Amino acid sequence: MTTQHSASLFGRRLRGARRQADIPQDKLGVQIGLDEHTASARISRYETGVHEPPFEIAQKLAKALCVPTAYFYCEDDDLAELVLAWERLPRSERKHLRKLVDTKLAGSLAK
Repeated sequence: MTTQHSASLFGRRLRGARRQADIPQDKLGVQIGLDEHTASARISRYETGVHEPPFEIAQKLAKALCVPTAYFYCEDDDLAELVLAWERLPRSERKHLRKLVDTKLAGSLAK
């Protein structure tokens, strides 16, 4: 996978999550600890794929936007949606879902 592809993917997911949270670029940047004078430009560069943030910054962005960090890196849109849903499920439901997936996988492998 190329860096540009992953940066564009990251940027697309970041922009979507930021818009969903209705947070302007400058406010998001300041919220994660960026200098207020460069915050908007830095977030814009992340969103456009000019730069990809270090993983630690991605973690801060995810926390500020209430999404799992993994969401930014999912190449498959369906998987990205599952990652978002997983984060919102209570632990008991996660356990139930894992058992269901394990059962489905075991059935698929047995064929």
